[in-house]
Amino acid sequence: MDLTDSLKRFRKDFNLTQKAVANSLGVQENAYQRYEYGKVIPSVLVMTKLADAYNVSLDYLVGRSDNPQRI
Repeated sequence: MDLTDSLKRFRKDFNLTQKAVANSLGVQENAYQRYEYGKVIPSVLVMTKLADAYNVSLDYLVGRSDNPQRI
């Protein structure tokens, strides 16, 4: 699974709108949409916030690991 798939899946699993996730990250909704659509790669700061919010490791979030546990 790649980053765009993860972003969509976690957002839906947590029953969040794109606007709600964008607000929690401190970005505009259209910026978050570009992350989900794969048009822009989020900054490390944004990806760290996402991993923290979803309680998963960064490697899991970006599809580099099958283990969601944070170390």
